[in-house]
Amino acid sequence: MFLKGVEHEQSGKLYEAIQFYRRAVQLVPDIEFRLYDSSKKVKERLEEERNLEVPEVVHVFEPSEISDEDDDNLDLLTHLQRIFNRVRCVCVPLHEQQATHISALPMEIILYIMKWVVSSELDLRSLEMCARVCRGFYLCSRDPEIWRLACIRMWGVNCGDITNYGSWRQMFIERPRLHFNGCYISKTTYVRHGENNFQDQFYRPWHLVEYFRYLRFFPDGVVLMLTTPDDPTSCVGYLKYRTNRNPSILQGHYRLQDRRVVIVLKRQDSASKSLLNNRYRHRRRDSIQDLGEQTFHVELQIVSCRKRKHAQMTWQLYSVITRYRNGQESTTNFDLPASRFPPFWFSRVKSYTSESENPLQ
Repeated sequence: MFLKGVEHEQSGKLYEAIQFYRRAVQLVPDIEFRLYDSSKKVKERLEEERNLEVPEVVHVFEPSEISDEDDDNLDLLTHLQRIFNRVRCVCVPLHEQQATHISALPMEIILYIMKWVVSSELDLRSLEMCARVCRGFYLCSRDPEIWRLACIRMWGVNCGDITNYGSWRQMFIERPRLHFNGCYISKTTYVRHGENNFQDQFYRPWHLVEYFRYLRFFPDGVVLMLTTPDDPTSCVGYLKYRTNRNPSILQGHYRLQDRRVVIVLKRQDSASKSLLNNRYRHRRRDSIQDLGEQTFHVELQIVSCRKRKHAQMTWQLYSVITRYRNGQESTTNFDLPASRFPPFWFSRVKSYTSESENPLQ
């Protein structure tokens, strides 16, 4: 009866499990301790038999475990679920130890740890790395609830139906999306003609201009953009956090619509703002040039290229709206030649996922 209650609890039928637990405890009050002692004796006996056959046994994922005669037509996940239903444990320690092993934790705690691995920043790559540990971790990393929460955090509550994809994990992999464990980098290079005058002793007929654009997306809709001539090794650290003190970094919000990413960024006139907030310099306000408040509208399209899914973004729209303090407004729309606006390529940054602040919810 106690084992029947365990089966009901693992399948989510808590009310039926409590009924079996009560009946088992009424018959044998210390049934839980007896089962623990008996399972420990069985485990010790199995260890003795293994030690008699081989001096040191290393548990390896043998092909025979996946190629049973009854399971020839089953996929790996279904086969591992059947093995788990027989073994009833996430993993087995390789060597006997005094400390508590992670295999002593119930499945619910392991799944909660997996949600911390994914974290609120949607680090699904680390979850896939955990799946390589053992078959128990593989099953936990394929839990549909984790991937359903990831899809909801990516596309919202109305993220669609999974019938076209087969599973939540397949939807997350196949559907166009953004990557959050790194930044998108676009390198622009062009030639600018030099200006010859009588004061220029080091005249060059042309100059090679090179600069980078960086985009960093966060799952909560925040986006950072940085344009600088510095190389990525010295700049990606500036985009690690949402809040930054670098005035050259633009902060805004984005929205993902199918393959298109719509971005709105703002840059305020810092010179005029500082003077307006300083009461001791009110006489010098008129002498400062009104640079206005700039709003950048960017529209990009997600593209899969070179066997990398959703790793490239191409320019679709780029405009700047400038609003001045006197109420005037001007709009500048840019042409988007490939030479001046090359596509963004995603690059993973390890420091972005080195910490986990909150679990996936």
